[in-house]
Amino acid sequence: MNHDSAQPGASDALTYRAAGVDYDLIDPLKLSAQRAAAATAVNLAPHGFAEVAASRGESAYVVDVGPFYLASIVECLGSKALVADEMARLTGTSAYAAIAQDTIAMAVNDLITVGATPLVVQAYWAAGGSDWFKDADRAAALVAGWKRACDACGVAWGGGETPALAGIVADGRIDLAASCTGIVSPKSRLSTGDRLAPGDAIVLLAASGIHANGLSLARKIAERLPDGYATPIDDAGTTLGAALLAPTPLYSPVTEALHRAAVDLHYCANITGHGWRKLLRHPSALTYRITHVPPVPPVLRYIQQAAGQSDREAYGTFNMGAGFALFVAGDQAERCVDVARAAGTEAWVAGRVEAGPKQLIVEPLGIEFGADDLQLR
Repeated sequence: MNHDSAQPGASDALTYRAAGVDYDLIDPLKLSAQRAAAATAVNLAPHGFAEVAASRGESAYVVDVGPFYLASIVECLGSKALVADEMARLTGTSAYAAIAQDTIAMAVNDLITVGATPLVVQAYWAAGGSDWFKDADRAAALVAGWKRACDACGVAWGGGETPALAGIVADGRIDLAASCTGIVSPKSRLSTGDRLAPGDAIVLLAASGIHANGLSLARKIAERLPDGYATPIDDAGTTLGAALLAPTPLYSPVTEALHRAAVDLHYCANITGHGWRKLLRHPSALTYRITHVPPVPPVLRYIQQAAGQSDREAYGTFNMGAGFALFVAGDQAERCVDVARAAGTEAWVAGRVEAGPKQLIVEPLGIEFGADDLQLR
């Protein structure tokens, strides 16, 4: 089945910025906040603790408490709940169990980048009013999905907050977020990039689809289509809405399995907002050369074509099939892949780290990103 007729033409090219998300505006605030936050590290000293300075600007914050490190993170789901709401209207089926997993994955997958084992998750469910909670089936799906994701990660659900924020959150909507606290023990598990070096291999873990980043652009595309989220995107008849709601994988079972297998992680990157540019997250001047590109999930290929995006734009926005990156010693690369696959996640040795200027070179696609393409610290 050819679905080209359902897609806007390339002349209608749509960027993430045009969809309402402009990192050039957002990132300066992040940098300003980081500088102000760094000045507060002195407040740990009276308690006998100290921050791990190298974790500033990473995906999780780390504190040295003596015998081990504590790591913490807070993340939100973003606009994926809007897709779930629309698909519930179209199909009568709730996807809140799936987007509960997405929310926890946003936090847990960031936390594990520093070598942490997730311990506790807290929930933040801010509704547009008390009426949101009247739908008992939807609420039950959210609770069940949240617990199931916690069990999959081996974390305790400590509690949370469920405010009704009429006038702040839109009526009938909910803003989902999670915080996660974990432990880095033994301390040698810490992976903030101090061991990242030329010769390291880059192992990529498979994505399930769009995950929870890039939904603003995907929603804009759905608005352009005559059948919206009901538009089929493949020969099997999978709809755009169903494909967008595939839950984000929880990668902590992989990192825990790698620890048990004595595979030493030199660095990790959760490939979320900024797409593959996240491979440039560490401040070191190193070149990251990709020689193997994982298969692109059909929903992301469809979005790229429907938005009229170049490969560079798509790979700089979406995960394009790689949800998480592991940087390991070259001689541990194949072992890393085997352990990940045994843990239930497809993985590939995708490239290597080289001496050179800070840049990402995706050889099979002829794409390059430089130091100026990612400014997170």
